[in-house]
Amino acid sequence: MKFEDLGLSPNLMKAIKDCGYDTPTPIQEQAIPYILMKRDVVGLAQTGTGKTAGFTLPMIEMLAGGRAKARMPRSLILSPTRELAAQIAESFDTYGKYSKLSKALLIGGSSMDDQIRILERGVDVLIATPGRLLDLFGRGNILLTDIRILVIDEADRMLDMGFIPDIEKICSLLPPLRQTMLFSATMPPEIRRLTTKFLSSPKEVAVAPPATTSSTVEIFLAYADPRRKKELLHEIMVHEKIRNAFIFCNRKRDVDLLATWLKKKGYDALALHGDMAQSHRTETLGKFKDGTLPILVCSDVAARGLDVVNVSHVFNYDVPNNPDDFVHRIGRTGRAGMTGRAWTIVTKEDEKLIQAIEKNIKIKIQVSDIGLGAHKQGETGDSEEKSGGRGDSASRSGHRPKARGRGAETRKEADPAIREEKRAESPKPPRESNHKHGSERHIPAKKAHQPPHRKPREDDDSSGSSGFGDDIPAFLRPKS
Repeated sequence: MKFEDLGLSPNLMKAIKDCGYDTPTPIQEQAIPYILMKRDVVGLAQTGTGKTAGFTLPMIEMLAGGRAKARMPRSLILSPTRELAAQIAESFDTYGKYSKLSKALLIGGSSMDDQIRILERGVDVLIATPGRLLDLFGRGNILLTDIRILVIDEADRMLDMGFIPDIEKICSLLPPLRQTMLFSATMPPEIRRLTTKFLSSPKEVAVAPPATTSSTVEIFLAYADPRRKKELLHEIMVHEKIRNAFIFCNRKRDVDLLATWLKKKGYDALALHGDMAQSHRTETLGKFKDGTLPILVCSDVAARGLDVVNVSHVFNYDVPNNPDDFVHRIGRTGRAGMTGRAWTIVTKEDEKLIQAIEKNIKIKIQVSDIGLGAHKQGETGDSEEKSGGRGDSASRSGHRPKARGRGAETRKEADPAIREEKRAESPKPPRESNHKHGSERHIPAKKAHQPPHRKPREDDDSSGSSGFGDDIPAFLRPKS
């Protein structure tokens, strides 16, 4: 099938040809006809399959014949992240350049006054994140009573980010007679409930099983000690021929730390996460898209929907906690028929997460030799640490330590002969303090040392005169 077979207008076909496209992707081929029939649609497809063009092209076609009123947009597209919302806006600029449709982009981190001025002029297409949309609605700067088309993009990501209550509130503010389209890579029960509640007899279009990886992406695991993750990442990057790469971390703090460490190693790398100012995020992403920045260290803010041409590598510095996020991360490479390579650094603590990922994607991921030796060494070290401790050296040699408690001494002293021998050898030492029940018994100070009395010997001549000195009485003096 060609784009000409979809029944699009000449202006739209001209814009498509300017982009060099000839044949629609499977999701576009199946979804566009139902959307043009004004049917509610649920689109299930993995990332990189052209979902964005799948709804922007028919929306431009259907909105071409009307005009918006002030503060009353005619269509609404909800996006989970600012970057994805900006990318959708770029798609409307690309495909709608020969139409006279107006649009507004409502995202956080940008001037609210500028957004309000655009809304007051009237817009045909409103692209927004849920938070900023509800904020402006609460201020009375926007009316949703004229919405005829609603698109919920990356619905499962909305669920992960906690936006489902906001989505339900927004849907309750819209006219009941509308066309609703929901696109998602996976279909968890909460999203299924959302489609049942807010879509009317939707046509489900699925071009790939949920949570499947692209066949154009080679996936590898590399095991490392938690303290050597940076060094292992550097080792992998040295071995790989990297043109440009996403490096994903689970925490924003680690994004900044890793980007700084890579710069010190000589890599041209920048960080991207949700705590950065919107102008800085837009500038950083723009550098990565135009090729001036080869390495982007980011959180999952960049994992969904961002379309960067010909990304060669994806690195998971941290294993994602959600198995579906693994699919979306590595979906940044191998897009549009191109090939790519995805590496995930794993520690022993991550093995359960890897098992859940392999169960989800139904693939046994190949383990690389890079870093595997460190993993085995870590296992050996752990086993030695577990077997270490007090007394283990004696246990391993087969000898038990000798008993040194008071029981052994008591048994020795029970022999009367031993007691007499010990008493003859040395005087009994003073008894030490008794610490029983935490009390101490007072020990009197030792008396000054006095020499023992010497026994008089039987053959001592002076024994008879003992005690008189030189003054011997006359009657006791021997006769001459």
